Amino acid sequence: MPLGIYPMTSPQPKVSILPITQATTATFSDLYFRSTFFIFVQTGSKRVLSPSQGELIGQAGDLIIFPQGSMVTLENRALLDESYRAVGVSFADDLIETVFADQQTPARDNGIQIVSAEPDRPSGLLDLITQTLRDDGLPEPIRQHRLLEPLIWLRHKGYSLASHREELPFSRLRRLIETDLSYPWRTTDVVRHFGMSEATLRRWLARSGHGFAKILLNTRLEHGLGLLQATSTPISQIALECGFKTPSHFSDAFRKRFGIRPNQIRKAAI
Repeated sequence: MPLGIYPMTSPQPKVSILPITQATTATFSDLYFRSTFFIFVQTGSKRVLSPSQGELIGQAGDLIIFPQGSMVTLENRALLDESYRAVGVSFADDLIETVFADQQTPARDNGIQIVSAEPDRPSGLLDLITQTLRDDGLPEPIRQHRLLEPLIWLRHKGYSLASHREELPFSRLRRLIETDLSYPWRTTDVVRHFGMSEATLRRWLARSGHGFAKILLNTRLEHGLGLLQATSTPISQIALECGFKTPSHFSDAFRKRFGIRPNQIRKAAI
């Protein structure tokens, strides 16, 4: 779940932005983007493996657009003497709906899309978003209008984003878990929240091919990955915030899932 460092001044941020820094090249499998997510690659490159589109490569200066509901494998490629750096931007569903709902025939595929540094120079979109979110003096209606401008620009250029998709069961469960990652979630909590039996929950999740324990673990680990990349929060604190009993438990689970230790995200192995 992206960490909004410049959220709009509303209860639920419409747009969240976060820096992404990684000291060494690493691959992260089966990452889930619940909301539309932009990644502006700044240093290094990003390799994306999509089940439906195959391999895509984003270079420095490119914008990679992940539509709502994407599940992909990502490889962040650091340079020899410099970390991989990018900026991620998350857009609320209703903003996408505002701009793309009436688009009858998308000009381009609605999957993952890359806006190239040349000739389109998408870095200007990031500048607009960042300036808008930082400006506390903007009246809220003007702020919201300006945050639509990058989406309007993309539509003008022929890009398309899904304005509405039915939220899958495992996505709804992840949303619940993210309300308190440190809570010791059990299936009884989930069935009580959704008003269903445990048998119905199992069938509900089986249609997506994801069990409760795996969804819980992956949600915690992916949030931990985001905190490692975007903040200086101590790893011991991240472990506790993400629901792990000890830092070593977090480290072991992280390495098993991603093939790299948490501290290597911030400092390359010598």
